[in-house]
Amino acid sequence: MGQRVLMKGNEALAEAAVRAGCRFFFGYPITPQNEIPEYMSRRLPEVGGTFIQAESELAAINMVYGAAGAGARAMTSSSSPGVSLKQEGISYMAAAELPGVVVNMVRGGPGLGGIQPAQSDYYQATRGGGHGDYRTIVFGPATVQEGVDVMSKAFELADKYRTPVVILGDGMMGQMMEPVSLPEPLELAKLPLKPWATTGAKGRRPNIINSLFLDAEECEKHNLALQAKYDIIQATEQMAEIAFPDSDWFVVAYGTTARICREAIQEARAQGLSVGMVRPITLWPFPVNAFEKVVERAKGFLTVEMSLGQMVDDVRLAVNGRCPVRFFGRTGGMVPSDEEVLAEIEKMVEGRTR
Repeated sequence: MGQRVLMKGNEALAEAAVRAGCRFFFGYPITPQNEIPEYMSRRLPEVGGTFIQAESELAAINMVYGAAGAGARAMTSSSSPGVSLKQEGISYMAAAELPGVVVNMVRGGPGLGGIQPAQSDYYQATRGGGHGDYRTIVFGPATVQEGVDVMSKAFELADKYRTPVVILGDGMMGQMMEPVSLPEPLELAKLPLKPWATTGAKGRRPNIINSLFLDAEECEKHNLALQAKYDIIQATEQMAEIAFPDSDWFVVAYGTTARICREAIQEARAQGLSVGMVRPITLWPFPVNAFEKVVERAKGFLTVEMSLGQMVDDVRLAVNGRCPVRFFGRTGGMVPSDEEVLAEIEKMVEGRTR
């Protein structure tokens, strides 16, 4: 890591992508992520890269498809309604087994909603989001520094598994400024070879990148091969943080909400309450292994989200009925306060219902 610098979240993620070897960015403006394409428009030409403001979100994701198919590290970014428009292209990339990174700085919804932070795109990100049987790896960083760190990991896993990877932030993370340590730039010559890429067929048989399977048996065979890959990802790529693992009660939160919950947990522990936290870093694969480490001693879990309840479904699946799982959320761009979370922790410990 190099010198620590003060950077806005959006710009830090953009710089981290450049240092991870991203040389192609295609995007379209939407608040609150506009600093990412703005930064890339200045930065990529300095390193011999290409920035294109596409005519639409649909065009942008299909440009990522093309650049990824040619073997480049490519990415796009947007916010909730724009990412919805990209879903067809993301499904195509998953089917064609093309690596790429998509950043979603989530805003309130549904519809156009507002520009305030939210986490209501969790279902979309973790369930594939588009049509067909597929998954995308999804990171939910809690700090600007962690966003920088997972950007390198996102490109690494995208190449390793030939799959799209989503970084799920929010409007607050994109706009806040924090000190970050940026990694040294990767040498492009040392990036993994991609013998499957469409780089010209001189001296070899042509590569074909495709997501169309008109024969049902062939399509099923392809889907089963994709699922086998997803099973490996689910078994090997889970990431989570457990704070105070010997606690009796646990709060579950990710991203910006986890920062708020951390404050509430400190206040609860100062009152003598035995409360810890499970913080998913990968939202898919969901870190069920982290829950296995604490669930046998846990008396209950409180899931806190900036939504009306989406990740809580995965928490319930991980806990599998072994203890109660409660939920507290704000939505539409409203951010929960540490006082509200503390009150919900106290209700959980006292056994009171909402």
